Amino acid sequence: MWQSETCLKASLRGKLVAIELTCLVFGFVLTNWMNFGFTYVTTNEVSWRFPLGFQALLAVGTVAFVPFLVESPRWLCLKDRHEEARAVLARLHAKPIDDPEVRASLEIIIETIAEEKADGEISWREVFHNGRQQTFRRILLGAGANVFQQIGGVNVVAYYLPVVLERSFGFSPRMSLILSAVDSMQWMFWAAMTTQVIERFGRKKLMIFGASGCSLCFAVTAIGLGIGNKVSNGVAVAFIFLFYFFFGMSFMTIGFLYPSEINGNRSRNLGAAIAMVTNWCGVYLVVSVTPVGIEQIGWRFYIVFAVLNAAFLPFIWFFYVETAGLSLDEIDRVFVLKHAPGSSLTYDQATVQAKEELEIERLEISARPEKGGSNDSLEKPVVDHVEGV
Repeated sequence: MWQSETCLKASLRGKLVAIELTCLVFGFVLTNWMNFGFTYVTTNEVSWRFPLGFQALLAVGTVAFVPFLVESPRWLCLKDRHEEARAVLARLHAKPIDDPEVRASLEIIIETIAEEKADGEISWREVFHNGRQQTFRRILLGAGANVFQQIGGVNVVAYYLPVVLERSFGFSPRMSLILSAVDSMQWMFWAAMTTQVIERFGRKKLMIFGASGCSLCFAVTAIGLGIGNKVSNGVAVAFIFLFYFFFGMSFMTIGFLYPSEINGNRSRNLGAAIAMVTNWCGVYLVVSVTPVGIEQIGWRFYIVFAVLNAAFLPFIWFFYVETAGLSLDEIDRVFVLKHAPGSSLTYDQATVQAKEELEIERLEISARPEKGGSNDSLEKPVVDHVEGV
């Protein structure tokens, strides 16, 4: 969420979050190799104490960097701390504080928040109602992306791959750990490659690509294990490894990115929180049932995830809205325009209109002289155009 709110160029938002998730997977790679390395230490408590304690070292490093981070300019505007927001925007733009682009960015944010604040404070009652800003719909879309990410079976591969390789494919425990660590490295590679496609193809197409590919991988794995000979088992292993290509290029990044994009300024904190609760409930469910599933139904267990990933496709196709290339303010405007009383616009048409309207507003604000100093210019947000909508 912080990454999305501090990224001023819509064309970079997906790439930055993809880089962030690549760093996350690097931690997973480090964990895999560390776990493998300490399997050689069998007679000393350091084998489990060091991996646990090492995490504290990384946390201390994180704490050391936090003071250098800027506060979200949208949160500052939400709290009416406009001058602080202006300073942050100037820093993020790398321009003087009185630069027209800085002023335009600030006033657009103020306008959007003022329009949303007119509906009052966000409440739990509103969470379950759409209203003018389509709050419920947007929260569901963000949470749904996390359902796809976790219920699609990533933790069957990520969390339990050594178990899967040992119990389903018959590898030795040590070889299973080696293969898992190597597989995690190619996951990190594909997560990094997402930076090259996330803005070019957009969120919706990549989710369709990911769900289709993950479904195929689990289906072929089930078939290969069901046949049960040496060749078919080899094919099954190959497709288990191929899973990270499809998942790493789609749901890995989008599950975290989409809730922060799709929710409005008033509901972004709550919407992102609900999405993360959904995410970890999915983790708990899959991690809990996987050992039992493999033990009880064997190769048929992988059919469950092949079917689930295929079932995601119609939901993505019919209900998900493309957010690539749109600023957070433009995404807000898309939902207002699309669901305005009497509107017959499609989401694509609303997207075009929202971009045109926001661009006109930016040009008007940049061309308008700033009167009475910076404080006076922020006393009353410019909402005439928004009210016209």
